[in-house]
Amino acid sequence: MTYQIDFHKPVHVYFIGIGGISMSGLAEILLKEGFTISGSDARESALTIHLEKAGAKVFYGQTADHITEDIDVVVYTAAIHDDNPEFATAKAANLPMLARAELLGQIMRNYPTAIAVAGTHGKTTTTSMLSTILLKAKKDPTITVGGILPQIGGNIRVGHSDTFLTEACEYTNSFLSFYPTVGIILNIEADHMDFFKNLQEIRTSFHRFAALLPEDGLLVLDSAIEHPEEITKDIRARVITCGLTGNEDYTAKDITYNEKGCASFTLCHKGNALGIVSLLVPGIHNVSNALSALSASLELGIDFEKAVLGLLDFQGTERRFQYKGMVNGITIIDDYAHHPTEITATLKAALHYPHRDIWCVFQPHTYTRTQAFLTDFAKALSLADHVVLTDIYAAREINTIGITSLALKEELEKLGKQCDYFSSFDEIEKFLLKKCMHGDLLITMGAGDVLNIGENLLSH
Repeated sequence: MTYQIDFHKPVHVYFIGIGGISMSGLAEILLKEGFTISGSDARESALTIHLEKAGAKVFYGQTADHITEDIDVVVYTAAIHDDNPEFATAKAANLPMLARAELLGQIMRNYPTAIAVAGTHGKTTTTSMLSTILLKAKKDPTITVGGILPQIGGNIRVGHSDTFLTEACEYTNSFLSFYPTVGIILNIEADHMDFFKNLQEIRTSFHRFAALLPEDGLLVLDSAIEHPEEITKDIRARVITCGLTGNEDYTAKDITYNEKGCASFTLCHKGNALGIVSLLVPGIHNVSNALSALSASLELGIDFEKAVLGLLDFQGTERRFQYKGMVNGITIIDDYAHHPTEITATLKAALHYPHRDIWCVFQPHTYTRTQAFLTDFAKALSLADHVVLTDIYAAREINTIGITSLALKEELEKLGKQCDYFSSFDEIEKFLLKKCMHGDLLITMGAGDVLNIGENLLSH
């Protein structure tokens, strides 16, 4: 049986890898609830220093003697393996052990309103939109989000209310360890094919996530999800829909765009117009994200006007169509898109943004994803006027399948799209400075370190 974290009974929790962005946030929540927190990390960082100031004991380096008799439970990440000395010692001592996702689920159980935002794309943005709405409505939520949100000064906020909000990622089925009372499913597509066998297995995972919701719970489902009955069958919670067809419980009518590609629309509930909503982030995909956030907010009893004002506080998170600056009259945007659907959404949003030509510097993310979606990547990237490719960012993988960015270059050229590839960032930066013209829009795109190209150009 999984160890139970109870806020009424604070214990000593040890984190192996306490300096990670998610682990440090969970440690901070427990610190504020009176738990004794210790842990280790490879090196000192701003996050570990912050935790030490808050009362945690942090060791640098990982050795067996850090696992002491007074520890009640050990938390670890997926990056920790059996041969880690702290992990092995804790296991040998029969200490209760929780994976990071299990701890997040256990923390959720202590909140009467626990909101989990799931979906292949848009989790960070929608969680952030909900965050600004909850803050505007003075709900004092505890928040954990997968990106840096300026309104909370990071990726975590420790509140003092009954409301908890988190992203819920399907990779390795980690969201099945959660205990949500409100679930949001934005979309379901093929991704993480290094873990899932096929799309049907992914859909089954999302169905199991929906089934976690209690009888008095709520599921918000985007109507663009195919065969929704497969996701909602036999679940106990109430289901509401949102989307852009006009037949949903919540829908957007009369969508218009301003000069920066940001939408305004009329929010309708069951055919009744509630009022005008304006966004400060571009693209039709963000209308869908906002509909999910608004639907959940209004169903939770938040006033429409406060929800609308909350969305006006949301100006994006880091690495989501983030304006970085200008160099030689060229606007530089950075975006985290690393799946064909995300790339399409970002480049379609860019079409509404002021530009002469759109340049996309794309860094493919993982070998398995590049191979699985090779032709889809090419189709999505062809929306840009010019494409420049970097080497594939390996992340957690080793290239056992022999794929390179040149395969993607070939696919783009088959579509008649001019594409350039360089093996180093330095070569790409020199090429861009030579080729980009005044008025062009340059987007660095990918989930790796491609953002450094834009930042290097801005430092010229």
